[in-house]
This record gives sequence, structure tokens and C-alpha cells, in this order.
Amino acid sequence: MLVCRNLLPGLVPRHHRIPRVTNASLFARSSRPQQKELKDEFRCLSSIVPLSSDYLDSKLKLSIAPPSIRCLQPAQQERYHSTSTNHSSRNNSTAAATLPPEYHPRNSYNVSTTVSGPDACDKLKLSALGIKGPTTLYHNLTFEELHQHEIANGEGEIAYTKYGKTFTVDTGKFTGRSPKDKWIVLNKGSESEGNIDWGAVNKPTTPEVFDELYEKAVKYFSSKEKAYVFDCFCGANPKTQKKIRFVHEMAWQQHFVTNMFIRPETRDQIEDFEPDFTVINACSQVDEDWERHGLNSEVAVVFNIEKKCAVIFGTWYGGENKKGIFSLMNYWLPTNDPPSFQEEKDLISIIFITIILKGIFSLMNYWLPTNDPPVLPMHCSANVGEDGDTALFFGLSGTGKTTLSADPNRALIGDDEHGWDDDGIFNFEGGCYAKTINLSEETEPDIYRAIKTDAMLENVKLVQDEDGIQIPDFFDVSKTQNGRVSYPIFHIDGYHKPQMAGHPQNIIFLTCDAFGVLPPVSKLTPGQAMYHFISGYTAKVAGTERGITEPT
Repeated sequence: MLVCRNLLPGLVPRHHRIPRVTNASLFARSSRPQQKELKDEFRCLSSIVPLSSDYLDSKLKLSIAPPSIRCLQPAQQERYHSTSTNHSSRNNSTAAATLPPEYHPRNSYNVSTTVSGPDACDKLKLSALGIKGPTTLYHNLTFEELHQHEIANGEGEIAYTKYGKTFTVDTGKFTGRSPKDKWIVLNKGSESEGNIDWGAVNKPTTPEVFDELYEKAVKYFSSKEKAYVFDCFCGANPKTQKKIRFVHEMAWQQHFVTNMFIRPETRDQIEDFEPDFTVINACSQVDEDWERHGLNSEVAVVFNIEKKCAVIFGTWYGGENKKGIFSLMNYWLPTNDPPSFQEEKDLISIIFITIILKGIFSLMNYWLPTNDPPVLPMHCSANVGEDGDTALFFGLSGTGKTTLSADPNRALIGDDEHGWDDDGIFNFEGGCYAKTINLSEETEPDIYRAIKTDAMLENVKLVQDEDGIQIPDFFDVSKTQNGRVSYPIFHIDGYHKPQMAGHPQNIIFLTCDAFGVLPPVSKLTPGQAMYHFISGYTAKVAGTERGITEPT
């Protein structure tokens, strides 16, 4: 049993135990898994770590061709306007690609309603939040309706890719998360006061500050004639699934969370919806009184756990919606007791690819009560083989979680956030949020093919070809190195539809060793593995967080 104290500078209680694992003795190095070195390292790993030959073969089959100079070649231009979804190179492509259009996941998501009239806020219970002004509420619009609203509102531009036209947005100066502007309300005498490891990462603010910002957000939305409301779920396991409500002012923001969260399948699921948590995103507004409030800047992302509500000011970056809910899942899911991992988990092999842990996510491994049986929230991607062998890929942004999990020979479970309980692994989300820097079909075919109608590009440079058609240039990072694309998970052919799988047989930790501190491969004793697991080493990738322009 590994015993860790203050594993992360985040929401980590002072008395937790890490579940026992075996063969945790290997560390290897890789930054973004796109170089030939990755293949060489997996060859080395096969002689040291007891992995299945089928699993290693699937990793060695990754296409590591040199990146294209441009994201589209002239021969592909005739396919600009194609919106086909059946371009998979798999032999076992998803059945959705051959179903009639009305049964395709895009078209089967249809729970939309527009609530109009002076009592609109009462009907959708926004008045319970204090929001009473809007007379038109767009509730869980379909993908096609969202696209129409985005165009009508002038919220972005259309880009044409090899696999279909895609909506694109520019989030201004905020092209990454702003962790220094994230705050948690310290409610005296509450459970969260005792549970949270307060400090430089989990920074406290007062109930009075939250109340002022909340009133400001409510007043702003009450001044609007319309608003976008999205009701969704987080967590594929029904036992621990949470109900989430988002209130947005723009269609593209609802598009983002529609891509990223678990969408309701029927209208009945969101009738009389009682959310476990509500996010009011007033991103166009700023906190002019931030100095008086004792905050970092005019940007404010503030969570009040006891009031089950968060407010967002001053940042347009879509990832703030997603990561905020991940923070809460890390708070809600675990328990006081160490997670009860079953006996078969002693067969797990762990590969540490240099080691990421410190900073994997400031709120990972929060183990305090809410659920029985216990659940471990994880910042990782996951996929599963034909034989049910599950693999996890831990890592900071840009280290290869999305790339490695989108394996043509395995079924994707999810690319970023998962839970691990007595039933196995389950996805928190309903979509993927991939980095697009240097993206090409040769190096990352599944992600490249996922960029089609209903995907949404964020902060990606657009260029015009000789015919005046706008196309994305994934190699131009003049805007940011953190260009992104969000897309619903069914854009990945052969994805694992249940979004749940068994206990993992392989766990891989990815890192960006920007300074060559650790050797490519090191065989460690159990004691050394424990030390590095706890202390960790990694570098933050440029662009992911506000102010990070070089690896640090």
C-alpha cells in the first residue's frame, strides 16, 4: 500500500492512502507522442514491463509520418464541402456511420425547446436563481439549431476541412485557463471548509465577495432578452452521475458544453430538472472591483460548493466550463475511506512515462465523503481493446492523452476525465477537447477526421486558399500554441458506446520532460517508484494556462 501525504498542492486531504498496485517500477520519457522516439521507447518497454504483446503491437502501429506542410493538400480541396462521416480507415468502424441519417447520433440528439413569454424564467426555474428578465430561453438546442444561431449572431466563422465545414471561434486574449483567477468560497463551519486543502492552488474567497459577483451576474442576465440554458450530465455511471445546468449568453458556449458533456437522450430527462450544480457564465462582464474583493484580476471564476453555484466573469475560454465541473467531480466522488480496489487490480502493470503527477490537475485525488462505494476521480484518457483490456493515460495538457487514447485499433472511452470505482472505469464527459497544434491526418488520423460538422475550433488560425475558401492552418501558432477543437465523442469511429469498461490492465503516465532531467528509460525499485510517484516531475506546456508561453 502506498501512503501519500499532500500528493498534490490541490484538494488533497492530509491522511489519504493510494491504492496498492504492482510492477510500478518503470519510468520512460516522452513529450507529445509524435516522434520516432516513441516507437523506440515502446520497444524498450516490452523487454522490461509485462505488457501484452497485442497491446504493444497496437502502440507500435501508431502512424509517425512527418507532418504535412499544410493541413490540406491540393488533391483534397474538392472535398472541402463534404460532410460525410464515413471516412474511417478501421475495419470495425462505428455502426452509426452506416445507419440512416435519422438514427445518426447527431440527429438523435433532439430534446430542444424554446421557451418564450414573460414567464419563461419561471418555466425553466431561472427565477429561482434570481434571473427574471429574459423572455426567450433556448433550452438544449440541437446541433443544427446551434449552428444556425451561431451564424445569425455573428459569433464566429466557418472553416472548411477535409471532412466537413466547422464553426470556429476566437476567445480573444484568453486562449487558456486562468488558474490564478479561480476561487473557492470558504464558508465558515461548512463541510468544504474542513475538507479542502486551502492554499495557493485552492484559494479562498469570502461569501460576501461571491454574493456580490452572483448578484452582478444575475442582474446582467436579467437585463437580457434571451439566454441559452443547457441541462446535462457528468459521469457515465448512473450510480454517481451528476446533473449540471449551464446558463450562457451566446450560442457557441452552449455548443461547447453540448459537445463536451453527456447529452440527455429524451426530453423527460430534463423536465423539472433539478441540477446538482449550476454555472452562470457572464464571460462578457468583468469584476471592476477585483482589488477591493482581494482577487487577482478583473477575471473571476468562483465556486460556492454549499450554494451549488459558480459564476464566471471576464474570460471567454471554453475550457473554464469543462474544468470547473471536473474540479467539482473531484470534490464529490471520493470518500473518507481508501477506495476499495478488488483483487484483480493487483495484476495492473504501470508504466511511468517520465512521471507527471505533481500538477496533474490541482484538484485531482480529493478523497473526502459523498459516495458509497468510493470513487477515484482521475485526469486521464482511457480506451479499451476487443478483449476488454482497459488502458489509462494520465498526463498534463499536451502530453498525449487524447492522441494515444484515439487509437485506430482500440475503442475510445474518453480523452480527459474519468472515474474509477468498484465497477471499473467510466467517462465523465460526452466529448473530447483536443489540441490542434501541428495536427495532420498522418500523425493523428482519428482527431483530424473528427473535425467536421458540429465540431468547434477554438483559436485556430484560418487562411484562404487560391479559391478564397477559409481553411484551418494547424501549423500556424501565431495566435496561440493552445489551439483546440471540441467534438462529441461519436465523431470518433468505433468509440466505446457504453462509456464504461472494466478495471485497467495498463496505466501509463505521460509527461513533458522539457529539460531532459530524467533519462528516457529508468528501471526503479519499488521504493524509488513510490518516491517519484509522490514528488513527481513535469513541465507545463506553453499556452494551456494564461501566461505560460514557454515550457516551465
